[in-house]
Amino acid sequence: MPDIVFIDGGLGQLNQAIMVMNSIGVDSVMLVGVAKGEGRKAGLETLITVEDEKVKKITLSPFDPALLLINHIRDESHRFAIKNHRKKRAKKRTTSSLELIKGVGINKRSALLNHFGGLQEVQNASVDELQKVVGINSKLAIKINQSFKK
Repeated sequence: MPDIVFIDGGLGQLNQAIMVMNSIGVDSVMLVGVAKGEGRKAGLETLITVEDEKVKKITLSPFDPALLLINHIRDESHRFAIKNHRKKRAKKRTTSSLELIKGVGINKRSALLNHFGGLQEVQNASVDELQKVVGINSKLAIKINQSFKK
């Protein structure tokens, strides 16, 4: 277990972290909230701890090496989170819910989207309308139609 855990947020986030740690039986780790400063400017953060149910706020000089290290840790965690969020969002843009249907690959997905103009139109299409698309037989049309009715 680490000796200290920094929470990116103020008292509300810190209290949530305390509740979680208590619920899993961890009470030996010091939790420190890192609240954004006035105007959300780096270097004006306030460190918050709760000891014996008393809130303690610590304000360090903007050039304090400890605060610079904490800001670096926070910036790295933000960078990591943003990178993963972008990766997840990019994957969502390159895959289609149509491709999750067995029998529909890239070519049939493209044919469906080109024929109907968009995913919402495909979702609203009847079995008969789906069968009009090149490469979509009645069995696949039923499967596509039913997958969007769930």
